[in-house]
Amino acid sequence: MLALVARKDCPECGGTGWRVQVAPKARGGGREAVPCSCTESGREGLARRRARIPARYEHCDFENFEVDYCCEGPDAAKWNRSLKQARAVVEKFVAEYPIGTEHGLLLMGPCGTGKTHLAVSALKALVGRGHDGLFYDYRELLKEIQASYNPESQTTEMEVLEPVLKTEVLLLDDLGASKPSVWALETVGHILNARYNDKRVTLVTTNYLDAPRTSENGRTAVREDTLADRVGQRIRSRLYEMCRTIEIVAPDFRRDVRRARTTG
Repeated sequence: MLALVARKDCPECGGTGWRVQVAPKARGGGREAVPCSCTESGREGLARRRARIPARYEHCDFENFEVDYCCEGPDAAKWNRSLKQARAVVEKFVAEYPIGTEHGLLLMGPCGTGKTHLAVSALKALVGRGHDGLFYDYRELLKEIQASYNPESQTTEMEVLEPVLKTEVLLLDDLGASKPSVWALETVGHILNARYNDKRVTLVTTNYLDAPRTSENGRTAVREDTLADRVGQRIRSRLYEMCRTIEIVAPDFRRDVRRARTTG
């Protein structure tokens, strides 16, 4: 096993750096050894869990964010330049935080361009430096709030909302992903307004842009929603005040590049 630097007087591991816990059912439900929270590795893992960073994104960092995967077509250089610029801006934000970071970041762009990867890289870096942070998928947050209205729920609306409102850095992923409703718009508007008024930093990702786009549906051109269509002009205006906008212009890495690498 990996040697860990642990507290000699730690009551959980007895100074070994490892503690025993029951594994999740997906891994058999037996007993397993994991790094104790008193170790550097354990503290980092605990901080990430407290920040609710999904396991799918635990690997994300700035070093493994691909900025030169576009290698074909007349726009390849422009796409790669957009990816490099986006990474540079987010890295600079993290390096300077909290100095001069009254504003958060709004990462916009098509699916699969690495917006969540960059945002999680920023959150992980800040949490690793001891800052308080929280990851929430936009749809999951709304579902948790709605679930709190169930009389049988063990949580209240404020118990769900309070950490979202009060955390130092909030990452709200995939804003606008669900169909807008009056309740949803009021809820997200309340969250963003409260954080703006308290000068708390918010990182936001969205697949929706400001300029309307068209896509082909058979032979018919279909106008795609803008961010304002999905969250309302009032919330979009608030985001202008809260966040620096970073628009990533590149093809879908998951769809186009990974498929090409698999079949090539």
